[in-house]
Amino acid sequence: MRESPAAGPGTGGARWLVEAVRRLGGRPAVALALAAVPVGLFLAGVVSWLIDWRLGVDSAVYRSGAVALLTGEPLYDKDFLSAEPPWARLPFTYPPTGALLFVPLALFPTQVSWGLLAAISVLALALVVRIVLHHLPERPTWMTPASTTVVVTVLALAIEPVWRTLFLGQINLVLMALVVVDVLVLGQVRRVGGVLVGVAAAVKLTPLVFVPHLWLVGRRADAVRAVVTFVLLQALIFAIIPHDFARFWSVAVTDPERTGPTFWAGNQSLHALILRLTDLAPWSLAAAIGVGALLAVPAVILVRRFHLRGQPVQALLVTAFFGLLLSPVTWSHHYVWVIPLLVLLSSRLPEPLPSGAARVRALAGVGAIVAVYASCVLLIMRSSDPNRPAGEKPELEWTPPEFLLGSSYLLVPLVAGVLVLARARRGTG
Repeated sequence: MRESPAAGPGTGGARWLVEAVRRLGGRPAVALALAAVPVGLFLAGVVSWLIDWRLGVDSAVYRSGAVALLTGEPLYDKDFLSAEPPWARLPFTYPPTGALLFVPLALFPTQVSWGLLAAISVLALALVVRIVLHHLPERPTWMTPASTTVVVTVLALAIEPVWRTLFLGQINLVLMALVVVDVLVLGQVRRVGGVLVGVAAAVKLTPLVFVPHLWLVGRRADAVRAVVTFVLLQALIFAIIPHDFARFWSVAVTDPERTGPTFWAGNQSLHALILRLTDLAPWSLAAAIGVGALLAVPAVILVRRFHLRGQPVQALLVTAFFGLLLSPVTWSHHYVWVIPLLVLLSSRLPEPLPSGAARVRALAGVGAIVAVYASCVLLIMRSSDPNRPAGEKPELEWTPPEFLLGSSYLLVPLVAGVLVLARARRGTG
């Protein structure tokens, strides 16, 4: 037996979200289980500050960007910022508006800011899981919203994009939550929809891919509002630090190498794949854009089809994974979108589960995706191999099987897209 969720966003919008959080918090055991992880992460940040443990390389850069903004230090003129600790000497690669939105981190020591961001990230992940559960057409009876939210959030810590996001102090889970809330919840709230997408894009440019998504699903005013929000934040930061604004949009934004060598195995974008296949050909980015333009056609078709069928989660995931493929730099930890994908696939499992070979087939999709994203295969591929000649670019020496393994993250959405289109062509999905 399967159950359908209660009323969707059209009957409650933000009111439903508030009520869902209230209900979750009203169950002491569930609330305690959900709070344990973020509280533990925050305390780990405090302890690491006290003993000078090196945690949160990327959050250290975020915080240093905020400190630079407050002290008048240029963001992009040097290879690293003066507030960065010796173990986190990296360039500030984010838009200057990102530094503005990171200002709260400047209120805390480096490691404490990591703990705070990690705690918020876990709560953001739980929020995403809860919203996705609410918007699924149907789900097995064992997928009760409160317990499933806690279980998935905790188990997700074993998935490499999630634990790596937390360990590095990345912002991926928070940005995903902003987009999910905007796209799935705020559609019925006048003069608010689109704002969170614009804010997310001001932190990292890649969420701009959700502007055409809003347009495709008929939320054109929200798409315009997202662009206006993004532009207004740019205008604000231009008024505050015009030099950094000009420097970012004229130099830094066109230099993906500021984030590190883009051919690394950890970069799971079309651009990186073509770089590795062509031995760093200078036309790789143009080729990736061309391939992305071709993939945009089936992506648009799928988004529209899922939207018209009343499947907003599926439509959102198509856009999210298309954006991951299209971005010139998509590090492995950006693939946190695999968590709502796993929730979606789990909701489609038969109930009760069959036995024997039928059970294996039923669990094959979920199991394969978990195996890929929990395997740490990309970290292994990047590590030194004693049987390989010494060199700094092992990705350019991969054998065909190694190419498959080293491209596994980006192959998942490509294969999934092909399967969905094939099922649609047969009229079965």
